[in-house]
Amino acid sequence: MIEYIVPQNVDTRILERIKEHLNNGGLIALPSDTNWIVCASPFKSNAVDSLYSLKGESKSHHFSLICHNISQASQYAYIPDYAFRLIRSKLPGNFTFIFQASKVASKLLKASKTDKEVGIRIPPVNYLLDLIDYLDYPLLNTNIKPEMMGLNDLSEIYGLLIDEHFPSIELVVDPGEYHFVGASTIYRLIDDEVELVRQGVGELL
Repeated sequence: MIEYIVPQNVDTRILERIKEHLNNGGLIALPSDTNWIVCASPFKSNAVDSLYSLKGESKSHHFSLICHNISQASQYAYIPDYAFRLIRSKLPGNFTFIFQASKVASKLLKASKTDKEVGIRIPPVNYLLDLIDYLDYPLLNTNIKPEMMGLNDLSEIYGLLIDEHFPSIELVVDPGEYHFVGASTIYRLIDDEVELVRQGVGELL
């Protein structure tokens, strides 16, 4: 099923249907700033299992959490003062930040329990941030790659194609118009260090 939304004015009834679907352990797909992603509630173990199964990854592999703001992110990650000063003016932005995982994240996610790290995203996508604010919890997510559907890297992915190809994704959220900016920039901010893991479109320093 596809839910079409207006990015500038997200219908509360649609948000409620999405929330109900996630709270029942379902998966959703939607476009972010970088690509189409599939998301699950990190609090639903069956949904987390489905997400890893869909991607063909073991649970030791990290998927990031998309949060509404830094305050929410701090519930799942330890954000030291030096990191907060560095990122506060850059968010929402095209970044993935790797922090030391909080006890909450370590309890929820096997990958975080293993290495005590967690990836956090706060992307500049208003309708997505509105959804997470409405949910009052972050979304565990991973990107949908063209090869997952037997496509080449230049093929366009769109909502109807996802709906047709992935029966386990029962809800596709489609804003109609969107623009992908490219890969996010990844920084690891642990132990007073600023480590560039991958340079993408986000400029931090």
